[in-house]
Amino acid sequence: MRIVHLTSSTFFGGPERQMLGLARALAPEHQTTFLSFAEGGRCDAFLNIVREAGFEGERVAADTPHFLRAIRLIAERLVELDADILLCHGYKADLLGRPAARRAKKPVFAVSRGWTHESIKVRLYEALDRLHLRLLDGVVAVSNGQAAKVRKTGVPTEKLSVIRNAARPASFASTSSQGRSALHSCFLSPGEHIVMSAGRLSPEKGYHVLVDAAAAVCRDEPGARFVVFGEGSQREELERRIAAAGLEAHFALPGFRDDLDAIMPNADVFVLPSFTEGLPNVVLEASAAGVPVVATAVGGTPEVVVAGETGLLVTPGDPVGLAAALRQMLADANLRRSFGRAGKDFVRRNFTFEAQAAAYLQLFERVRQSA
Repeated sequence: MRIVHLTSSTFFGGPERQMLGLARALAPEHQTTFLSFAEGGRCDAFLNIVREAGFEGERVAADTPHFLRAIRLIAERLVELDADILLCHGYKADLLGRPAARRAKKPVFAVSRGWTHESIKVRLYEALDRLHLRLLDGVVAVSNGQAAKVRKTGVPTEKLSVIRNAARPASFASTSSQGRSALHSCFLSPGEHIVMSAGRLSPEKGYHVLVDAAAAVCRDEPGARFVVFGEGSQREELERRIAAAGLEAHFALPGFRDDLDAIMPNADVFVLPSFTEGLPNVVLEASAAGVPVVATAVGGTPEVVVAGETGLLVTPGDPVGLAAALRQMLADANLRRSFGRAGKDFVRRNFTFEAQAAAYLQLFERVRQSA
């Protein structure tokens, strides 16, 4: 079987990890090709990794605003590859992938990971995407929480499948002193405990709430340090907020790093203060790394974090509640160890790429039988 992924990747992030992990789990019996819109050349960060992993990765030789040409080129490539199915990731892929697949007479599915509402432009495209989803052959939601949102768009139940994200615990086996040193190097002076997060610096991720919570925690725990890896539109606002709270020595924004697999296991706590999520890869990865999690109870996050067993869940937008949960975690090393072990075991049992691949193959077989 030949599976084609269509995306508009600008870096190797969570969705890209999922696509590549699925391809690896399906190989060598099933072939995978990745197509990405160029996005000004930024797609190469992902496509180069795809090629290094032994898979075909190609730019779509037309991008915004040349939508009709892009549709034609995608359709032609689907025919040339003799693709069995097209999986679309994100609103651009959904909106252009469907007419391309129809032209090539191939089944097409959207993988729905969530909507960010990041800006007015993004909110417009995401609104179009929600209207469009019902027109595809099917939608794969990455969590039950995201599936509930997809149903509200009008996608019928028979067109909707839930196939969760996955993680590879073996990728997070390192707890070397170098990893801990890399975390300490983010700060002016090392601290006693390090709370880590990673994601887009954009409003829906709730990092402004984390800054407020960190200010409260650091008043009681001056040895606490907070680090958020990532970039985004909210960087300057967050830097101002950190400075206004007097947290320059306690709260770091180091930007992107490509070695988070080695760094993450060395954090004391992982935190995700989002207002919306599909099923957060970073929480899966933190749990796979054996790091206890404090996160907001949104979207599919409660499907990964078992409250009181693998981590703590809090209400989104509540810095007081978030600070209280962080204090509880930082004050109790035994609790952190217990949650970390339980989280690692929970991910190993429930979120493997092998199980994910098997679920996709069952879906593809149903599509093939109904064709």
